[in-house]
Amino acid sequence: MLTKEQKQQFSDILEELGKTLDITETQYEAAVKSYEAVGNWLAKEDSTLAPFSPEILPQGSFMLGTMVKPINDKDDLDIDLVCQLKGKNPEWTQEDLKHKVGDRLKAHGTYKEMLDEEGRRCWTLVYSDDANYHMDILPSIVDKGYRMILEKAFSDTELKDIEKLGIRITDNQTDNYYCETNHLEWLKSNPFGYGRWFFQQATLDFQKAFSLNESIAPVPKYKKEKLPLQRVVQILKRHRDMLFNGNEHKPISIIITTLASKAYNKETDIIEALINVVNNMENYIEERWSDEHGRKIKWILNPVNDEENFADKWQEYPQREKNFYHWLNEVKKDLNNILAQSGKGLQYINESLAKPFGRDAVTKAFSNYGENLRKQREGGSLNVAAKTGMIGTAGTTVKNHNFYGKEEQ
Repeated sequence: MLTKEQKQQFSDILEELGKTLDITETQYEAAVKSYEAVGNWLAKEDSTLAPFSPEILPQGSFMLGTMVKPINDKDDLDIDLVCQLKGKNPEWTQEDLKHKVGDRLKAHGTYKEMLDEEGRRCWTLVYSDDANYHMDILPSIVDKGYRMILEKAFSDTELKDIEKLGIRITDNQTDNYYCETNHLEWLKSNPFGYGRWFFQQATLDFQKAFSLNESIAPVPKYKKEKLPLQRVVQILKRHRDMLFNGNEHKPISIIITTLASKAYNKETDIIEALINVVNNMENYIEERWSDEHGRKIKWILNPVNDEENFADKWQEYPQREKNFYHWLNEVKKDLNNILAQSGKGLQYINESLAKPFGRDAVTKAFSNYGENLRKQREGGSLNVAAKTGMIGTAGTTVKNHNFYGKEEQ
């Protein structure tokens, strides 16, 4: 059982680790500037898309505030975006819409060179080695008044009408991709409904939380401060990345994020939240009968779509299921090992974190943690607990030292 001081120390260290995993404000603003420029090009007056007011919005981890830097600085950040059109030409099929967006991108000399091969649902723009990111742009259709519904959903204290946030998307593997002109018959996705659900799970006090509307702004501001659940998800994703190091069958982020969000119980300490999530996330994996497979299969429910199973690919790729449970067992072992160092001092905690999360990131986190302690000591707010000797914010104040090693009186 951790003491109050030990919880505080672990949480402070994990907070600093989370900060080292964040993309920088410079990276963030460069990405926003890039996709804002793409949106402006798609919506320009001479564009065939202009009558439908295309808008680019962030989705996925960029919207949720759970992005993590790649292990290798040379690897790309993956930024997921939605290209929303308010209605469409009544004769357009999914294929037409997809290629109208693609053709408009190709009409821009720079974007034409940056376009990757056409994806199942998205167009991907690969930015230069200096930028180190690529953008997946998902063409979609929304109905009139959608923006008002979206903003209301993100400002309401109650979670309701999530299904109204659904959008219709293009997917070249659906049966009606080439023929269906009624967009209401197209595949439905709900990235913003999911975002609203995630923030409902993450927020400690909804009314006092930073504006969630900011998360769905076309040009959202960079946020240095994160909620405990956001940090937990970042830490778990980093552990996954370190363990699988590029393996295409690693646990996917949406599964980690969903299970962590369901298990999270509004803990205010990052370490308490992490312990609870790691020990309970498995409980939210269901088993449901599948007529297609003639047996029960694992089911990780999309919280905003009762029919979607985030683990549906586990049947096609059994290694993904094995890898998920392997990862979860490793997280539990590593977390227990870290907690076992609680009474031994910072050096042991540092060593226990280095392998599962990366020595460079952990070294930087401890350096920042130490700097914070120095500032607290100089400000007279650093304390030491009488029973444990743990340094933190509770206990007897640690006196500042002058340059000659003497305590200030």
